[in-house]
Amino acid sequence: MAMSSMQSNWPFFKQQMSLALGNSSVVVKFAVVAVIVGYCLSFSEDALHILTVTPGNVLPPNFWVWTYFTHCFVELHFWMLVCDLGVIVLYGKLLEPLWGALEMLIFFLVVNIIVAVISAFTYMMVYLISQDTDFLFETHIHGLSGYLAGFSVATKQVMPDHVLVNSPFGKLRNKHIPLWLLVTALFARLLGAVDGPFPIMFGWGLIVSWIYLRFYQKHSNGNRGDMADSFTFASFFPDQFQPFISIVCNVIFAVFVHLKICKKPQRKYDVSAPTTITVSLPGTDPADAERRRQLALKALNERLSKVDQAANWPNMEDLDATPPTTPETQSVSSEAPLDAKEVLGSESNNDDEEES
Repeated sequence: MAMSSMQSNWPFFKQQMSLALGNSSVVVKFAVVAVIVGYCLSFSEDALHILTVTPGNVLPPNFWVWTYFTHCFVELHFWMLVCDLGVIVLYGKLLEPLWGALEMLIFFLVVNIIVAVISAFTYMMVYLISQDTDFLFETHIHGLSGYLAGFSVATKQVMPDHVLVNSPFGKLRNKHIPLWLLVTALFARLLGAVDGPFPIMFGWGLIVSWIYLRFYQKHSNGNRGDMADSFTFASFFPDQFQPFISIVCNVIFAVFVHLKICKKPQRKYDVSAPTTITVSLPGTDPADAERRRQLALKALNERLSKVDQAANWPNMEDLDATPPTTPETQSVSSEAPLDAKEVLGSESNNDDEEES
């Protein structure tokens, strides 16, 4: 049934994908092709068993570590395939111009591999508690749900206040999306709309992608991470819960700094200017802020150039009121000005001559 549905929708699907991938990089195109191929292979039980992460098979003696690299390309449902392809295309349109193809590939590998490892470990812990072997050998970790969570985190970082929906209940912004998607994934699992690993992978995807973008992503200026106040972990939650979550996160961060897992952010002071001191934190200049600064500088330069032109060129009304300069007036004006005493003295001499 799924194959017949895909065959009937394939012409329209192919047309839309060709339009979306027109200017995309090789990384985006490869990911799209790999996900489509993985969906086709998912109809084979043997391929599904070999390509997806099975918690019991990644342990010795099997040690199927390659599944950490292949699981993300396998989807079991057509609607999840469409969601995965849409997320990959949006990565290419929104984030790849800011990050570059290489950084997007690194983010893809880091999020998917670490999410698969932690999700497998989570099922191992559930097995130790429940002693149910189905959690080890009947669970197949697959898909891009962790990468989908990473996309919601990345868009929150780049455009946190961008309004998606303006409703009577309030404005839905990018910063609200990660938590809303997590709640939706949990409800979808309760209703049986998604497989068991989906909400687990999505939850770990939020945490892993935030940690990478917050502390480890390398920027073009040499800094790592994004220590902006708008990108704290507490900012993912409603305002009422943020103070309590901030306290817990600060304690955990202090422990990680003490264990040398994370580095304490260092303030940089720029005293090159004699009248101003600039204080900056590593990673506090994301790409959107840099674009706004460039636009502001451009507008300022245009205004300054207009002021310079107005100061250099005379007013047209002054040009019209000024009489034309002739050789006689030029010769007169070029002579040195007479002193007032000399003028009065010459007039008195002329009067004496007339009287005589």
